[in-house]
Amino acid sequence: MQTIIDTVRPKPAAKWVIFYSFAFGPEGGVYCEAQPIEQMSYRLTMLAYDMNGEPLSFGHGAPLRLRNETELGFKMVKWIKGIEFVEDFSDIGDGLGGYNNDHEFFGYRQPI
Repeated sequence: MQTIIDTVRPKPAAKWVIFYSFAFGPEGGVYCEAQPIEQMSYRLTMLAYDMNGEPLSFGHGAPLRLRNETELGFKMVKWIKGIEFVEDFSDIGDGLGGYNNDHEFFGYRQPI
């Protein structure tokens, strides 16, 4: 991921990286997750397209999968179709930081 950041050179205001998946979440909608930009320079944060010298399988997230060993497994987005650097994520999905955060209490939401 550090190579991506070095190439893209996001604006200094960018504090989050949004990873968009080809997959849809269980309740519908595009699956995405937000991760702090400072974690992208960690040695164990990477985009994987192979595993053990073989192309990544569909079950493991091909064509491209995020690996960030500082995050929980559901934050390691599979089937990546896009990456976006943003200042905040309030206007992405329900604005809580990704699909799982937006839908964690899906059945318990009260209308505002």
